[in-house]
Amino acid sequence: MKLPLTGGCQCGELRYEVRAEPLSVYLCHCTECQKQSSSAFGMSVMIPRAAFVYTKGTPRTWERIADSGRIIDADFCEVCGVRPVHHPRANDKVSILKPGTLDDTSWLNPVGHIWTKSAQPWVPIPEDSIIHEGHPPDLVPLIEAWQRHRQAI
Repeated sequence: MKLPLTGGCQCGELRYEVRAEPLSVYLCHCTECQKQSSSAFGMSVMIPRAAFVYTKGTPRTWERIADSGRIIDADFCEVCGVRPVHHPRANDKVSILKPGTLDDTSWLNPVGHIWTKSAQPWVPIPEDSIIHEGHPPDLVPLIEAWQRHRQAI
């Protein structure tokens, strides 16, 4: 992983940089992430909100209510519809980057799984990862697990 992390939407109208190391990488199995990703889960990279900057284009923002009841502002490209980042209103210090929009995804290795109560039964969830049936009450275990992972490589 080399900073700044760079990425963008599918059509190239939006480009961004992440100018600080991610705080954690995890999989979310909530039904909203399943819909957004058109898959069994969504991968999420927790980043410091102040480290995220658009370098090209201006996104539209869509407000959604998460399964937990939290309000999330989801940025998206008006042209192709890709949602590169979400900003939880309950925590103005972090944003959630959707890592499929990164230019380099080779370093991604999730350390946790959240909303496992809605996980597809055929998706294996490693027992040694951080696991939450719903939204984690505290993000610290996910952050600490990511720090341990980064130190080990």
